Amino acid sequence: MRVQDIMTTPVIATLPSASITDAARLMLTNRISGLPVVTSNGTLVGIVTEGDFLRRKELGTGLKRSWWLEFLLSPGKIASEYVQANARKVDEVMCTDVATTSRDTPLADVVEVMVRRHIKRLPVVEDGKVVGIVARCDLMRALLGALPTPKSPEPDDERIRQEIATELKGKIWAGKGSIEAKVDKGAVELTGTILDERERQAARVAAENIAGVKSVTDHLVWIEPMSGLVVDPPL
Repeated sequence: MRVQDIMTTPVIATLPSASITDAARLMLTNRISGLPVVTSNGTLVGIVTEGDFLRRKELGTGLKRSWWLEFLLSPGKIASEYVQANARKVDEVMCTDVATTSRDTPLADVVEVMVRRHIKRLPVVEDGKVVGIVARCDLMRALLGALPTPKSPEPDDERIRQEIATELKGKIWAGKGSIEAKVDKGAVELTGTILDERERQAARVAAENIAGVKSVTDHLVWIEPMSGLVVDPPL
């Protein structure tokens, strides 16, 4: 799946000369948390988000430091923080180092950029102009459409057992056959050993994703690898 398959268009954007008031009102009215900042011809010059409005004089949320800490900071740094807290126009608070994407970019690449840069949206740019935007909510909608529709097929215990074994095979956290599944009329019972408590939930998820599974019971025993301590499964 690629960006063009899920991006939102047309894009709600703002001008660099727009007031902070207008930008905030536009976000609230449209229930969005960020706006691309574009020139009158649609060229991207920045992005403004809710985060740019957090440290504001009006809210009493501007940064406050002791005098000795401010003494250690550069005047430029303090001046920049003053602008963020008191600015009246979008171009005074917007971020100009904007991560962008293109229509044909795979979603895996988009997610990688979002996670690495801790951002929630990427403008989709073509010839310097914004043609769409892809945000976390677009990824959520795509996920919802990709998730399998719940079905209740007639349980086939042997098929379920084999599919669970196939899913676990090769998973580094599942060990080499140390987790087994017994199936009775769609009810799965997991037995065997794990070396990390987090493997317990991973095994349950693997079983729950197999079609026809009605319930999963966990009887996995945790062996702490350093001490050899054996911890019985939860009741």
